[in-house]
Amino acid sequence: MPADALSSALLPAGLHDVLPSEAAHEAAAVERLLAEFAAQGYRRVDPPLVEFEENLLSGPGAAMSKQTFRLMDPHSQRMMAVRADITPQIARIATSRLKNEARPLRLCYAGQVLRVKGSQLRPERQFTQVGVELIGALEAEADAEVVLLAVQALTAIGVPHLSVDLCVPTMVSRICAGLGLGEDEIRQLRAALDRKDSAAVAAVGGPAAKLLETLMSASGPADRAMQALAALPLPEGAEKDRRRLTDTLALLRAAMPDLTVTIDLVEHRGFEYQTGLSFTLFSRAAGELGQGGRYRAGAQGEDRGEPATGFTLYMDTLLRAVPAAKAPGRVYVPHGSGWETARRLRADGWVTVAGLAPVADAAAEAKRLQCGHWLAGGDVKPVG
Repeated sequence: MPADALSSALLPAGLHDVLPSEAAHEAAAVERLLAEFAAQGYRRVDPPLVEFEENLLSGPGAAMSKQTFRLMDPHSQRMMAVRADITPQIARIATSRLKNEARPLRLCYAGQVLRVKGSQLRPERQFTQVGVELIGALEAEADAEVVLLAVQALTAIGVPHLSVDLCVPTMVSRICAGLGLGEDEIRQLRAALDRKDSAAVAAVGGPAAKLLETLMSASGPADRAMQALAALPLPEGAEKDRRRLTDTLALLRAAMPDLTVTIDLVEHRGFEYQTGLSFTLFSRAAGELGQGGRYRAGAQGEDRGEPATGFTLYMDTLLRAVPAAKAPGRVYVPHGSGWETARRLRADGWVTVAGLAPVADAAAEAKRLQCGHWLAGGDVKPVG
C-alpha cells in the first residue's frame, strides 16, 4: 500500500472501520434484538449523538463525565457533549418529552457512543449500544422483566452459554452506614472490596468487617450466596436490598429454571449511578456482553426522580459470540439484461450485482465481483 494511502487509513486508538461483512453482521443482530424488545412492548426512540453538556451530564449521566468528549457549539456558543452512554438520554426523554405518557414506560434504543478512553476488557472507544429502559415501576417484577428480556433476546440471536451475575451496589454502603461507619471509612472499604482484599477489609472495616468478609466469601452461585445472605443479621437499611434480591431471584427461577445465575454481594464497579438491584450479562464465548440495573431517571439520588431499570448491550463484544447469518446468494446480472429481470431475481431472494458495461467473459466478471452465480440466457448458473 502506498505511504499516503496507509496514512489516510490510520485511525486514532480505539476507533476502527467496520467493513462490509462486519457491518452486515452487526446490522442484522441489532434489528433482531430490537424486534425482540418490540414484541414485549418496548418502543424505539433515537436521541441525538450530541447534546448540551449540562443536559447530558445531569442525573445518571454525571457518572460518565470523565468519559465524555466536549466541544463548543459555534451556533449557540454553549458547551456540548458527545454521548458516552445512551441511558441518560432515554431518562431525559422519559422525564421531559414523554413525561405525560402512561407508566410504566417501556423504551428501547440502538446507537453509537464515543468514550474518551477504552478499558482493558473493551479497548474500543466507539461502539454500538442496544438496550431497553423500563421507567416508572418499583416492583421486583420490573427487575425480573428486564433480566429475562435480555436473556431471551440474546438467546434469540444465537448467543451461547449465557449467565447472569446479580448484585446490589447499594448494599455495602447501607450496611456500613447502619453500623456507624463514616464516609471516609466506607470509601476505603469500597476500594478494598473492589480489589477483593480481605486483609484490608479486616483492617478498616471495624464493626462491619466480619459481615463484609462473609458477604465477599459467599459470592458465587446464586443458591449458595442467598443461603449465606439469609443467615446474616443486616442493618435495617440493607434489609430492603436483601428482600429485592430474594424476590427477583425467585421470579427468575420461576421463569427460567435452567438459567445460570451468580450473585456478587459486594460488587460496585461499573454501577456508579445504580440505586438498587443490578446485573451483568456474560457468555463463555465472549465474556461480558452488557450491564443493567436500577437507577433514578431525571435526578441523582435514591429518593429523587422516577424509579427506572434497564440494560445496555455492547455490540462490539456481543458479536464475537453470535454466529453470522448466512448471506443471500449474489448473482451477477450482465449489462443489458434489463431492470425487470434483476427485480424478479431479487424477489426470489437473490442479491443482484448489475454489470454497468459489456464484458467479454460474464462468468469471470461475476467471480471478480465476488458473486457466486451469474445470469446466462435467463438462467442462474454457478461460477465455476
